[in-house]
Amino acid sequence: MTESAALRLFSSILDAARRYDASDIHLVVGLPPAYRVTSDMVVAHECEPLSREDLTAMAASLLNEAQRHALESRREISISICHPRYGRIRLSLYHRLNAPEMAIRMCNLEIRSAEDLMLPAILRDLVQLTSGLVIVTGPTGMGKTTTMNFMIDLINATRRCRVITIEDPVEYEHRHRKSVVTQIEVGTDTASFSSCLRHVLRLDPDVICVGEMRDLETIETALTAAETGHLVIATLHTPNAVTTVDRITGCFDGERQRQVILQLASTLEAIVAQRLIPTVDKERRVLAIEVLLASTAVRSIIRENRAHQLYNAISSGRREGMIALEESLADLYKRGLISYDQAIVNSVRGDVIKDLLDR
Repeated sequence: MTESAALRLFSSILDAARRYDASDIHLVVGLPPAYRVTSDMVVAHECEPLSREDLTAMAASLLNEAQRHALESRREISISICHPRYGRIRLSLYHRLNAPEMAIRMCNLEIRSAEDLMLPAILRDLVQLTSGLVIVTGPTGMGKTTTMNFMIDLINATRRCRVITIEDPVEYEHRHRKSVVTQIEVGTDTASFSSCLRHVLRLDPDVICVGEMRDLETIETALTAAETGHLVIATLHTPNAVTTVDRITGCFDGERQRQVILQLASTLEAIVAQRLIPTVDKERRVLAIEVLLASTAVRSIIRENRAHQLYNAISSGRREGMIALEESLADLYKRGLISYDQAIVNSVRGDVIKDLLDR
């Protein structure tokens, strides 16, 4: 297959993704293109199965020489490209049985409103902070990057400051508005989150956005940045607020763990945990959310390493803007948006959600 033919095939697959309103595309040897629509996988059986040659040619046409070399040596690579019709697209390429395959994330062309995204009003207060740590968390594919980009866009629209993002890869390109926004892509502009984060502290940032706190060193540097007068917004793959605190502190041991616990207790401002859940009619997904705010009681609980008590702190902090995940799920169920089963499956506290649903 020629390079031009491979690019035409790729564009036709993207055209179908927009028709399906798919969030992701999976290109696998021996199978027609598969699209994630809401939460289901839809295989385009009207199309021919993709061959090893199809995917090899597509990969070669989409990557530059350095990226092709990286894929060959590392056997996997994640990049973003800018398509003339569909804007920025995230490509994750990997090998299976020595053949290249790929997962594609269709990025939004525009930042949607808080109402469309079903985000809580408290986010507008959080982006006005001048220091501290705000963590957006949830399982893979639950809209963490979308929420982080919404917050960046809100800062860009309302504050005159310097925003630096570290992303892998960049999914939405922010134009300078009131703020100066610099977006750094891991693998293209920098070697890793941790090395870039250390360097970013020398670039006079007001706000630092970390696409993912993947390792101990990145967590450590993010806490230090929040402690030294920067607003740090980061994402983490954890299911809720309580496990987020446990994950961060559990990365360390001994005396270093005690120091990190104290740092987290003093710098944390909020944890926003989210789940995207298919509606009853499966036409779209709606957001269930948990919000933990760093009240005096919350800081004390973290400082004393009693994370399990944060559930009670969230429940008693409603007036301050805190939201328990189970209460959010129960509200979506009572409004007829999600099913009973979906509410149960997406909860982390089965006894609590059953009690709320059965009242």
